[in-house]
Amino acid sequence: MNLSRLSSRIRMAEEISKKKFGSSSTASVADSSAATSAATSAAKSRWQILWPNSLRWIPTSTDYIIAAEKRLLSILKTPYVQEQVNIGSGPPGSKVRWFRSSSNESRHINTVTFDAKEGAPTLVMVHGYAASQGFFFRNFDALASRFRVIAIDQLGWGGSSRPDFTCKSTEETEAWFIDSFEEWRKAQNLSNFILLGHSFGGYVAAKYALKHPEHVKHLILVGSAGFSEETDAKSEWLTKFRATWKGAVLNHLWESNFTPQKLVRGLGPWGPGLVNRYTSARFGAHSEGTVLTDEEAKLLTDYVYHTSAAKASGELCLKYIFSFGAFARKPLLQSASEWKVPTTFIYGMDDWMDYQGAVEARKYMKVPCEIIRVPQAEHFVFINNPSGFHSAVMYACRKFISQDSSQDQQLPDGLRMV
Repeated sequence: MNLSRLSSRIRMAEEISKKKFGSSSTASVADSSAATSAATSAAKSRWQILWPNSLRWIPTSTDYIIAAEKRLLSILKTPYVQEQVNIGSGPPGSKVRWFRSSSNESRHINTVTFDAKEGAPTLVMVHGYAASQGFFFRNFDALASRFRVIAIDQLGWGGSSRPDFTCKSTEETEAWFIDSFEEWRKAQNLSNFILLGHSFGGYVAAKYALKHPEHVKHLILVGSAGFSEETDAKSEWLTKFRATWKGAVLNHLWESNFTPQKLVRGLGPWGPGLVNRYTSARFGAHSEGTVLTDEEAKLLTDYVYHTSAAKASGELCLKYIFSFGAFARKPLLQSASEWKVPTTFIYGMDDWMDYQGAVEARKYMKVPCEIIRVPQAEHFVFINNPSGFHSAVMYACRKFISQDSSQDQQLPDGLRMV
């Protein structure tokens, strides 16, 4: 074929292309983007077929997370629905913080909703740092008997989308979690619900209630982080510790955003063994309260591994929300006078989170506030002492679940009111 005939055929192909698809550059870009996305998906599928999960350095995937979640929740008696709630998408560079990513694909929040009696109040449960909604597996059955329970994986955690984490400040990082939760609420058409958050999830729940108090009728903060700051008198030990070589190294790792999950990923196929030692120590024979059964321990370990080893995303929030030592960069204590939602604090009796932060915050709150301590429980009070935790939650919500407001006003046996 000579050069002139080749040139002629190229021009003919261009004319046909223009007639068929139009000359809009925007359409061309969209088509190109769609084609690229399809090609990427196809490539991933081929890669998964050619290189099975069991042979990868990090043997996990999003599908494995959801499968592990289903296995963990299979021990429950209450039926539930699991869904990926679409919270929208945005182009790279969008001012909507959690969309700032190298991809413009839609974001999803992994959500489980349990069957409940008609008219039951809605209880939304938010997990803490290095956790996911499955950590509440010991509580769903009991709470679903009185509430419409909805539990989520925060954006960048568990089975939810894991966008590239590009936040560079405390404000942006808070917006990542608070605003994505609000988009989830809109998608679910929820309002007038009870919001429960554990640890870092308590921090997020409190910040959300400060920004959107009109949607939350009661706030339950379980072992909540974020009430202490580095200027507190108790931080003196940290200053001394930083002066040591060990303290200097740990502080450097913290400011470098080195997370426990990075260690799990770095160990590759040995990661599950490390997670097994963690869950055994945290919830085994040496922990307070009710020890996990062999089946629970096995299922939880499997679940924790897959949620920890997956792509780093939400976990990278740590250094922007807290300074070394878990002191909040924007302490909730500073906002206590602005509180608009009645609040109940729940702490394990041996919780490493100091309940005195809640005691101090209560002095400035202008809304009803209770502080309950649960015996035989540490930071994961809902795992250590499920029945005590359930009693505390029921008591906190007594006016929403009691048919007679004059009943069920007594603090359940074993619980301690501060």
